[in-house]
Amino acid sequence: MKKVTFFLLLQFACIAVIAQTGKQVKIATGIVESVTEKSGVNSFKGIPFAQPPIGELRWKEPQPVNSWTGVRKCDAFGYNAMQKRVYGDMGFRTPGMSEDCLYLNVWVPAKPSKTKLPVLVYFYGGGFVAGDGSERRYDGESMAKRGIITLTVNYRLGVFGFMSHPELTKESKHHASGNYGLLDQAAALRWVQQNIAAFGGDPGRVTIAGESAGSIAVSAQMVSPLSKNLIAGAIGESGAMIKPTLPAIPLPEGEQNGVKFGEKIGATTLADLRAIPADKLLDDASMPGTPPMSPTVDGYFLLKKPAESFLAGEQAKVPLLAGWNSAEIPYQALLGGDAPTSENYEKKIKALYGEKAGEILKLYPGGTQTEVIRSATELVSDRFIAYSTWKWADAHALTSGRPVYRYLFSKPRPPMTAKMGDAKAGLAGGIIKGDGAAKPESKKVPAPYAGAAHASEIEYAMGNLATNTTYTWTPADYKVSATMESYFANFIKTGNPNGGVLPKWNANVKGGAVTFMNIDVKTALEKESTLLRSRYEFLDGEYSK
Repeated sequence: MKKVTFFLLLQFACIAVIAQTGKQVKIATGIVESVTEKSGVNSFKGIPFAQPPIGELRWKEPQPVNSWTGVRKCDAFGYNAMQKRVYGDMGFRTPGMSEDCLYLNVWVPAKPSKTKLPVLVYFYGGGFVAGDGSERRYDGESMAKRGIITLTVNYRLGVFGFMSHPELTKESKHHASGNYGLLDQAAALRWVQQNIAAFGGDPGRVTIAGESAGSIAVSAQMVSPLSKNLIAGAIGESGAMIKPTLPAIPLPEGEQNGVKFGEKIGATTLADLRAIPADKLLDDASMPGTPPMSPTVDGYFLLKKPAESFLAGEQAKVPLLAGWNSAEIPYQALLGGDAPTSENYEKKIKALYGEKAGEILKLYPGGTQTEVIRSATELVSDRFIAYSTWKWADAHALTSGRPVYRYLFSKPRPPMTAKMGDAKAGLAGGIIKGDGAAKPESKKVPAPYAGAAHASEIEYAMGNLATNTTYTWTPADYKVSATMESYFANFIKTGNPNGGVLPKWNANVKGGAVTFMNIDVKTALEKESTLLRSRYEFLDGEYSK
């Protein structure tokens, strides 16, 4: 009797341990086990969705992952993709860097649902050369607490993710090369279709989202024949794959860039290139003068330039929520080290636009220092990423027959905390840490335009302000975050951001008024002004040539 009692107690103890560990889910390739967060949300970290793209699989379309036996504990993020440290605001929680990087992470609401749950798949930013799904600002726990199954997805970067080459095109059964990072994302979307129901998700209610390069990727997935039928909605935060923002180039041009790169490093065949160790290949590709590794119109993932597909109405016919930030990059990105005077501003505009300088100065006036700082910020931000996002939203509203919800995020970040010392904001939302040494006296540089910098909206939208200890967040910041995350969550659930006490957000549709939601401490719907429309129409003429 004592033996039986002991055996039963042992069984109950094992059951208790399993309950504390998390939830087990059977997917197509095996059983995965979560970690239960303090909130009750179950997180599955580091699930492989494709075979490691190493050896002969380097520069190949992602291959289906092999099955495993037993239970795979998903309590740690997988490796981050090969990359250099480019942006100071990126913090990874990975075991390290590797070509073996094709992992995704899933956050599942604590309470089981009687109905299938909506799904969010988020692609990180980083210019297609940096980033990882383990960054705290992308965590899906807050969205999961709102009843949304949330995923972050890793994809190949830089030379590993976007190198084209004639030999690669020849060996491909699709006669295509490059775009491996985008193909990774498409493979993850197929994984979602195959497996998300096991987590309680609805494969028919998948919204894709991303910021910067992630947003650019969203626009590309919307027009790709491989993925456009796998999604029910799309969110773009600053960026579309439309000139001048990381546009796709013709495949022959991409192939020649790959040939030039190989010649530059003394690897003239594909076998030579595949034989190079990953660390050395990354160093080689990071040298000055390396040809660009760009997405390509390869005839497989992309049939034509994304802008052409959107204007032809060939994209996914789904609701779109898209926008950008009010001060994506500072005026210094246009003026360099020159003071923001009217004379210096006009000189720069004439150098950029020649005989069209007068038209630009009417659209972006610079009569005073204050005006120069604002106009230079807006012009360089438009040239960098705002115009392409506008073009995307405008074209989708024109041809899709579905609603487009446009926003402008205007809340500046608060000051950094004392622990950051003499750190300062860098370009594209990064952080430049000081060395603590006393700096010599220098001329005071006028402050940037007081707006929202590139990438600063991510923590607000995903409900992750508290995980970023760099800034002294205030009640106003949390108010803006609650508003923005609520809009996003509503959109993911219904295809419409409206609900509750939120200010009403009107959609842009063909033939209707063009409006946008200005998200700030006082969030309000605004009409696109004649000046804004004129600016983007001018830039459209420049970039559509």
